[in-house]
Amino acid sequence: MNTAVAQANRVLLRRLSLIALAMFGFGFALVPLYDVLCDITGLNRGDIQALARNTQIDYSRPVRVDLVASVPQGVPMRLSAPSRPLTAHPGELMQTEFVLENLSDRPLVAQAIPSYDPPLMAKYFKKIECFCFREQRLAPGERRTMPLMFVLDRKMPRDLPTIALAYTMYESPSAPKP
Repeated sequence: MNTAVAQANRVLLRRLSLIALAMFGFGFALVPLYDVLCDITGLNRGDIQALARNTQIDYSRPVRVDLVASVPQGVPMRLSAPSRPLTAHPGELMQTEFVLENLSDRPLVAQAIPSYDPPLMAKYFKKIECFCFREQRLAPGERRTMPLMFVLDRKMPRDLPTIALAYTMYESPSAPKP
């Protein structure tokens, strides 16, 4: 009976070893499988790393980008956009900065909400880094410079020589109240 148990244990050990080996191999196969899945389904087409590495800039199409900043009345902060419009070319990596200032004597938590003019530009305006991605926590009187990095998609319509990106900075509902 002892040899039968030992034989069963060896068979079980082989099976478990094969399962562990198969799981290890499957872990290595996941990355290429994910890439194939994305290619087939069209997922992840807005690959930010690919946009940042892009070397195909359409210099024949200058696009004026007006940046606008606002804060609703009664919110004790100031959001400032760059004073001059940017000239971007589709495919070109652009970087600029906004400035946010807490004008109160209490901590504030704020969130920026973007809007585009014309609205269809939201599809072609690819943000790589933006202060609008997360809440901004400011100490009383704090002033902060915040980055915006973007690329205009080369597939954007040719008849748009000027676009506007506006940010409105709202006080977050999770902000501490005075």
